[in-house]
Amino acid sequence: MTTDIQDLLARIQNHRCYSHPIFRHWAQVNPEPEVIGALFHQIQHFCAATRPGGNFPGALDRLGMSEQSGLMQEIVESEEDHGPELAMMAGHIINRAARTQIHADLQDQAAIEKKLKSCSDQLLGSLPGYDPASGLTVQARAAISVFERRQRTDRDSTFRNLGTALALEMISNRHLIPGEKLCLVDSGLYRAALDEPEMHYLLEHWGEIGAEQTHEQNAIDAVRDLLTEESAELITQGADDFLDSLAGLWDVLDASLLKSGYTGDRLAA
Repeated sequence: MTTDIQDLLARIQNHRCYSHPIFRHWAQVNPEPEVIGALFHQIQHFCAATRPGGNFPGALDRLGMSEQSGLMQEIVESEEDHGPELAMMAGHIINRAARTQIHADLQDQAAIEKKLKSCSDQLLGSLPGYDPASGLTVQARAAISVFERRQRTDRDSTFRNLGTALALEMISNRHLIPGEKLCLVDSGLYRAALDEPEMHYLLEHWGEIGAEQTHEQNAIDAVRDLLTEESAELITQGADDFLDSLAGLWDVLDASLLKSGYTGDRLAA
């Protein structure tokens, strides 16, 4: 098991999740508003699960890793209260795709999220293991469950959580946020620009001065000094847990929604 940070970073970059084509397919397919709603429902719930720190920063501190605890706590505090902005962006993109005001009030997070779930129920509800209460696929719940481990405070779980945090921040900075920019802005499908108020979520996370760049560096700094022969296997396991589960979620969404060529009726107001 490697104890070199550069080798670990390369391992994450070489995972198929890092270059998953889901966002390229989104840009190519130009999905219907219902499909966009279903995609955002799954993505939104996954992203919400990654934000809380749970007991993770405190566990690091109690195990004598106070510097790493501070770095993780900075990420947690930076990600607070992003749910409303993500819902606003989703509603805005759906409005642009439908070319009508499906979501008249982009400040109404609850109404937007209710509509996103209805899209997910409509298009993904027949998948095996789909949970009608949450509107989540088995794969989404598996990806979310990786972050439930942040409630544990034992040493092994804490090292795994470090690996998960590193992989999450690298994927967010180099795959998820660039992918969203590709399909939502660069594609031109939605006539959207980063400087639009409704796109502030993406603007805040994008690029060299975006939050994700800082988060990735925090995670690298946190792991670098703790990567030893004793910890390397656990840290790597934590990274793989996240990468494998997110790749599984992307697979099912890509296959069920984007490659399906769904052409249903326009989303009703």
